[in-house]
Amino acid sequence: MSGVVALVVVLAIAGVLIAGLQAKTARASEEGAWPYYAKKPLSVPEQILYFRLSRALPQHIVLAQVGLSRLLGVKKGSSFHAWNNRINRMSADFVVCGKDSNIVAVIELDDASHNRDDRRAADAKKDRALAAAGIHIIRWPAKAIPDEASIKAQLLTHFASQVSGATTEPAAAAEHSRATSRRAS
Repeated sequence: MSGVVALVVVLAIAGVLIAGLQAKTARASEEGAWPYYAKKPLSVPEQILYFRLSRALPQHIVLAQVGLSRLLGVKKGSSFHAWNNRINRMSADFVVCGKDSNIVAVIELDDASHNRDDRRAADAKKDRALAAAGIHIIRWPAKAIPDEASIKAQLLTHFASQVSGATTEPAAAAEHSRATSRRAS
């Protein structure tokens, strides 16, 4: 019996010592240098596309790596937290806006990882969320980034359809864009 009591006392002392060390480590990390370093927010292909978009669409605002929660609101009558959590950690590679900050299109640059089942499911979820808000989605393969003329032509076609009122159903447009991208890769 005394052996059990001694073991419990030793374990309790060890627990107190470990908790004290963890608290000391936490205080030291708050007071000392934090382990962060600066990294580039855009990959090389994303940088290339960003500058092409900016040159092709000088009358527009081009934003990079924007969280979907900054682009999408949740309609009244729906659970904000439940619906916002579905998109909380998702981002759009590029958002093209008019000078009034209204969203014209979201552009996704898909590398080989987008062929994995988990990424396809995430892409479908992102496309569905954007389409529900009426946001035009364009997907281009990273291995075949369009040149400025192609960017301008594709987006001007989209602008013209918006102006003429001949809007396409967003989900169908996203699927068409994905199919076009897959054929190009």
